Amino acid sequence: MQNLNVSSEIGILEGVIVHTPGQEVEKMTPENAERALYSDILNLSVAKEEYQQFKGILAKHCQTYEVQDLLSDILIVDDVKQNLLNTICQTEGAPELSKFLATLDHKEAARQLIEGVDIRRDNLTKYLSNERYSLRPLHNFLFTRDASISMYDKVLIGKMASGVRERESTIMDFIFRYHPNFQVTTLNAANLDKKILGDIRIEGGDVLIAREDVLVIGTGLRTSTQGIDYIIEAIKDQKKGIHHILVQELPETPESFIHLDMVFTFIDKDTCMVYEPLILQHNRYRTIHITIDHGKVQSINTEPNLLIALNSLGFNLKPVFCGGDDAWHQEREQWHSGANFFALSPGVVIGYERNVYTVEALSKAGYTIIKSKDLLKQNTAIPTHKTVITIAGAELARGGGGARCMSMPVKRKPVNW
Repeated sequence: MQNLNVSSEIGILEGVIVHTPGQEVEKMTPENAERALYSDILNLSVAKEEYQQFKGILAKHCQTYEVQDLLSDILIVDDVKQNLLNTICQTEGAPELSKFLATLDHKEAARQLIEGVDIRRDNLTKYLSNERYSLRPLHNFLFTRDASISMYDKVLIGKMASGVRERESTIMDFIFRYHPNFQVTTLNAANLDKKILGDIRIEGGDVLIAREDVLVIGTGLRTSTQGIDYIIEAIKDQKKGIHHILVQELPETPESFIHLDMVFTFIDKDTCMVYEPLILQHNRYRTIHITIDHGKVQSINTEPNLLIALNSLGFNLKPVFCGGDDAWHQEREQWHSGANFFALSPGVVIGYERNVYTVEALSKAGYTIIKSKDLLKQNTAIPTHKTVITIAGAELARGGGGARCMSMPVKRKPVNW
């Protein structure tokens, strides 16, 4: 049983949840790609090959869980299975599907909940429908970061900005409530009265656990200010000591800015990866500093920028620029998740090999660069000092996310700050 605890972005990783892309990705077409939140369709065979490098590094380092396996496990219990099926089918306007799905064994039910349920054309409306699925495939589930967020000793369930991803959050909520491997309290804004719910949107790509007393949260297209207010209330309810929330406003276009971790990630205790034009240059996107003390908001102020705000709290971070020093390269590599790094431990991170100027900037900052395919061939442990492990990302990056997007940590060791 895992007692979840994530109190930083860089503590030594002990457990992580992933989802290897499957047939749900293959079921995208040019017609439905935009609805599926993609700007292009992926070649599954290439994407899976690249993903195996990513998962191979994670599995070499820590306990790695697959979403579909966890889902299959909880569907063995009939009451849980029926509750989950009823919840999903009612929410997605297909209540008649619940009985059909209940006849499937736990593994097949888990597969169809992720890969989609074909429409059964057993009446005139369905026969004439242009839809192929009664429950659409979850094309985005490889980005496990968004649907659930480990926040200290609890799990915050994402309130997704798009309805096409709502089932992801429902599945993760049930996994954390019912899987025997986890012992955790979940926080789910979807359980609020609809009159109170309002425009609450929260996705994990916008929520960074900087330190035991500091959260960094982006607000823009995917996470609303009301969603951040919900997190504020959760922190207030703990009635602990001083806690800081730094809020970074994000542009709503282009689509590569959908989450904060597309422009800012933590690399080490003293290093961060930034997309310089947004994070450090003068612009109209504000950084807000909220201080909570023993259950009450003590102050809300505007900071000069995110790095200054973090350093005022004792971080002493040095930035490495996504794309290096050239504005052209910065823009190109940010588009392909050049700022989106995932830490295995302080100073040991995973990122895309294709972002060559970003990798070069890290090399100049003193980091050793190792290709994941080379590391996996060797019978050696994951490095423990300043290292960037690169994974091929020619296809995966086209999905609109990087290593942090594709990982949901459930346990990290505390950092000795």
